[in-house]
Amino acid sequence: MFESPVHWMIVAIVILILFGGRKIPEVMRGLGEGIRNFKEGMSGSSHTPAPPAQTPAPPQAEKPAEEKK
Repeated sequence: MFESPVHWMIVAIVILILFGGRKIPEVMRGLGEGIRNFKEGMSGSSHTPAPPAQTPAPPQAEKPAEEKK
């Protein structure tokens, strides 16, 4: 589909117009992080530790029902 350098230049110009020069590094950084996270997820390894398992809170003691006279 994009076989010649002219096609790639047109794509680059369109991206530059859509995102602007300042947004492109942010978009590329986010894309790189997404690819890295995807690869880590596919390999089953993660560099970030899993959050500790939370234990359920103990049930609160019920208040005794007030007796009606």
